[in-house]
Amino acid sequence: MSNSVNGFSRREQAFEAKYLHDEELHFRIKVRRNHLFGLWAAHLLEYSGDKVEHYVEEIMMIETQKSHHEDVLHKVLMDFQAAKVEMSEHRARKKLAKCWEIAQKMIINDEEF
Repeated sequence: MSNSVNGFSRREQAFEAKYLHDEELHFRIKVRRNHLFGLWAAHLLEYSGDKVEHYVEEIMMIETQKSHHEDVLHKVLMDFQAAKVEMSEHRARKKLAKCWEIAQKMIINDEEF
């Protein structure tokens, strides 16, 4: 019986390790996606210098502070609206999805920003 208990324990530990790895990977992709999306938004907002860096950091931090997956999109759309930047939600959502694809490739290939 102890072999089956040990085998079960090893499988359980392997499952937990995979789950933690997947969660970390997902988080890293989201942060990278937010970085890319923030750079795109800052460009359209015509930010430059330190303002770009600050804005991108603000966008990246949303993921660690809030739980709703739409918060990044809504913040950028509100910033666009306040700055009178013409942007549809559909187009911004497509850009966010594209940033996810790029971020995923970058993280999986272990590329830097």
